[in-house]
Amino acid sequence: MESFPMINMENLNGENRAITMDKIKDACENWGFFELVNHGISPELMDTVERMTKGHYKKCMEQRFRELVASKGLEYVQTEVHDLDWESTFHLKHLPVSNISQIPDLDDDYRNVMKEFAVKLEKLAEELLDLLCENLGLEKGYLKNAFYGSKGPNFGTKVSNYPPCPKPDLIKGLRAHTDAGGIILLFQDDKVSGLQLLKDGQWIDVPPMRHSIVINLGDQIEVITNGKYKSVLHRVVAQTDGNRMSIASFYNPGSDAVIYPAPALVGREVEEAGEETYPKFVFEDYMKLYAALKFQAKEPRFEAMKAMVSTPNLGPIATA
Repeated sequence: MESFPMINMENLNGENRAITMDKIKDACENWGFFELVNHGISPELMDTVERMTKGHYKKCMEQRFRELVASKGLEYVQTEVHDLDWESTFHLKHLPVSNISQIPDLDDDYRNVMKEFAVKLEKLAEELLDLLCENLGLEKGYLKNAFYGSKGPNFGTKVSNYPPCPKPDLIKGLRAHTDAGGIILLFQDDKVSGLQLLKDGQWIDVPPMRHSIVINLGDQIEVITNGKYKSVLHRVVAQTDGNRMSIASFYNPGSDAVIYPAPALVGREVEEAGEETYPKFVFEDYMKLYAALKFQAKEPRFEAMKAMVSTPNLGPIATA
């Protein structure tokens, strides 16, 4: 079996750059996921984020989760649960406007650390988008500008904990889905596993690795690349032992960004026939649809967006 793609970003500076770019290209085309090491975010900062996140869960969220489980009788289910996930979460918004100061129960040190972490992740996301542009033959800055809209990208973080589950065969940590947005940067627990992706009809573990950042591509990248890169189904399998930490940051288009396949990636014969595989839409409209259909296949979402009447200005995206 092929091994999960690991990318050492230090190798982008030097004689191994071409090989490393090829590895990124292969991961984007054939996996939709890859794992980064030496990505420029310090191990010390990541250790602090992990320590504070796990401490916050213990102090502020663990008891609430236990009460939720008890109220729904989840410890005693006898049949598979299809309408909820075995996870405890909260959400932070960073761009275009931060909500970190409004989230209850976060102490100031934790707020400041998460702000610092978000700045580093934003920079890494934009660096990765340009690497994707290079591999796709697009101008530098094309994807960032495609995401920009009128107010810049949406960037936020979902902080999750997946506590020990007594019935992991009946309750998923997180049901299978593709991500709606752009590029996702995940800092996951390095001891407790659970994240899996679907490749060639098989569920494959995303290996926990200390101080790595796992990258996956969302539906918007699939549309803009005209299917050269695809978003991939993934899920979290609950575990009977250990509490799994997951900090997933989503670098997404701005709400009013118009998303459509990059003209340079659309074949001339398709253009002439007027039969585009992927739709043109405003990102916010896609998100409204996704909210109701997250755990269903992405293809009907794309078809539904094609059917929506939309008349945005679809001129070329400026990269200057």
